[in-house]
Formats: sequence, C-alpha cells, structure tokens
Amino acid sequence: MSRMIFVNLPTSDLARADKFYSALGFTKNDTFSDENATSWIIAENILVMVLQEEFYSSFLVGEDKPAVGPGHRECLNALSADTREEVDEFVASAQAGGGAIYRPADEPFPGMYQAAVQDPDGHVWEIAWMSQEAMENPGT
Repeated sequence: MSRMIFVNLPTSDLARADKFYSALGFTKNDTFSDENATSWIIAENILVMVLQEEFYSSFLVGEDKPAVGPGHRECLNALSADTREEVDEFVASAQAGGGAIYRPADEPFPGMYQAAVQDPDGHVWEIAWMSQEAMENPGT
C-alpha cells in the first residue's frame, strides 16, 4: 500500500469551506464526511480533512488551539501544476469558491510560475509549475 497524506485543517464554517474545496475541483469523499468534517480527494494519495474547530480541537493536547483566521500561519500547503495555465485556473477557482489571493502569480526564476491562495479560514494553498529544464537545472 502506498503512503498517503491527510492534511487536517480546522474551519469555522464547514459549508463555506466545502464551497471553496469544491470550486477547486477536488472530489468530496462522502465516506469520511459528516457534520463534523468533510474529506476532499486532491489526488489518489492526498486528501484534505476539513474539521469543525471544536472537533479539530479534540485531537489537540495541552494548551494547543486551532489556527483559524488572519495572523495564524502554521503551514503552507503546496501543490504542483502541470502548466502555467493551471496555476492561473487554480487561483481563479479559489476566488470563485470564496478564497482570496495570498500571493499573486509570479515567476521567481525562469521556468517556475507560482501563486498562493487562502481558503475562507486563512489556510494557504500554494500552486506552482516548473518547466522540465528548471527541474533539471534549479537556480539557473
């Protein structure tokens, strides 16, 4: 069995979060979705679990609290894109789903095109395309 990754994110509004992840074109996994959480399939072995804040808190220990909203940046979730156009489409879909641009699209070096968006709870999703040449010769 291949290793899988489950990104767990807290939300203050499950319906609003569902609108966002649906707009990105991810597939909802109804088997692991209920009134406390929804599961979204990003790729065969990559899923995002969006959990109501109270439910998310039940997995935390000590004084830890969910990071929801502005000013909280526990991680940057990053996805690859097959084309530059896919980066732009991802950003447009995120905005249509209630998200916002976190970092506008740019080309930090030749052959790499990237952008970042925030979901309605402030979680950041980066999307980047790299040319084959840039992957073979990074930084040139």
